[in-house]
Order: sequence, then structure tokens, then C-alpha cells
Amino acid sequence: MAEYIEIGAVRTWYDEQGGGEPVALLHGGFSDSQDFHGNLDALADDLRVLSPERRGHGHTPDVAGPITLELMADDMIGFLSAVVGGPAHLVGYSDGAAVALLVALRRPDLVRRLVLVSGVFHRDGFAVAFDGDGEMPQDVIDAYGAVSPDGVEHFPVVAEKMAHCAAAGPMLTTADLGGVRSRTLVMTGDDDLVTLEHTLDLYRGVAESELAVVPGTSHLLLTEKPAVCTGIVRDFLTRDPVPTMLPLRRSE
Repeated sequence: MAEYIEIGAVRTWYDEQGGGEPVALLHGGFSDSQDFHGNLDALADDLRVLSPERRGHGHTPDVAGPITLELMADDMIGFLSAVVGGPAHLVGYSDGAAVALLVALRRPDLVRRLVLVSGVFHRDGFAVAFDGDGEMPQDVIDAYGAVSPDGVEHFPVVAEKMAHCAAAGPMLTTADLGGVRSRTLVMTGDDDLVTLEHTLDLYRGVAESELAVVPGTSHLLLTEKPAVCTGIVRDFLTRDPVPTMLPLRRSE
């Protein structure tokens, strides 16, 4: 079931499938809920899966002013409050992971379990620099134009806003990560756009965290190994942690 809801000035599109505990899937930048087609949308077998599309992405129109991670986190807080009316699991991919992380820090009361897939807490965590000067792949532009209510001619406006968004952040520190109260899964590809060193800092900075490095995958790990990634996320969201027999980090 797909529909729109007004979240402040943003006419937000979202899809809802399944039943049970709510989980919101937060897509990446320059993308939409299709990030999760054929992979994490299978969580609807066990959970109530909500797939909102953020301002200027997918079926959700752009609004006047910039697109920032902070504004998108505010939008998500409004979405959870209006649609769920309480806490939900959050699963964020790429830019969506940064948004989910900000929500968890600002409104821990709205986050049950947190999954951060191929995300950074600081912009320096990417292995490559994004300067915004290169040409956007045509398939990205075409995918935007196929569903955006603003039309494909609006894409350069969103592209410029997203370039500024990437340049501005996120800018969190490892000390900031200590404010995350949710049990958290940090997941990445072993050849990701996010450096493994940064992913380890994220894992170590969040007190109640678990780490999954999916072998033989890149930043597109959800597409490359959908069954493996979905199985890891499903296990994390639907099962309690097992007592480990030889803990070091979790023995403290």
C-alpha cells in the first residue's frame, strides 16, 4: 500500500507492507525505496515495513530551500511520530544511514533497533571524495524522472542541493556516537565506498553494537548479495542477541 502523508512542508510518499513490529527503511542519496526491492523488502514476511522516500527523492517532491541531513532527520522524526506513533526499528543505507543515526541521537525514544548499512558518521569516512563536479549517470537521472512529481527537468536542482549536502556532512565525532542508546548493527561490504577503518570506528563508538562485513561485496552489497544481507538484518531485528562464549569487547 503506497500513499502520501504531509510531514510539515513535505508531502512524503511511503509504501507499507507486512505486519508486526514496525521497521522504517531509509534509502540512499539520489535514489528511492527501490534500493530495497529484491532484498530488505522481504522483511515484510516478519515485520511491518515502511519505506518512506525523502524530500526531493523518488515520489516525494522537492521543497524550497536546501536538502540537509539534519532536515531529513527532522522529516523522519515527523514521519515516525505521525505514521508509527512510537518507536520503530530503523534501517538506513548509505545517506539513509546518516539520517537514521541522527534520528537515533536526537530522538532515542523513537528508535528500537538500529541498522546502519554502508554509512558514515563523518564525511571523511568515504574512500573517495565527492566534489559534485562529475556528470551524474544517465540511469540515475532517468530513474528520478520516471517517478518524481517535479519532472526530470528538476533533477539539476536536486543534484546541486545534494552536492551541498554531501559537502556539509555528516560531521559527527566518535564521542558523539556514545549517545546512541539502541542496540545497533553496523554492516558494510568488504570493498565498500566507506573505508573499513571508518566502519570500525563507528562499530567501536556505539556501545551496544554488532558488526557484519559481507565478503565479496561493494557499496551495492544489498543488490550483490541480497539473501545474505537480508538474512543478517532479519536475524538482528527479530532475534535477541545470543550469549557469546568468549567475549572481549562485550565482557566489559
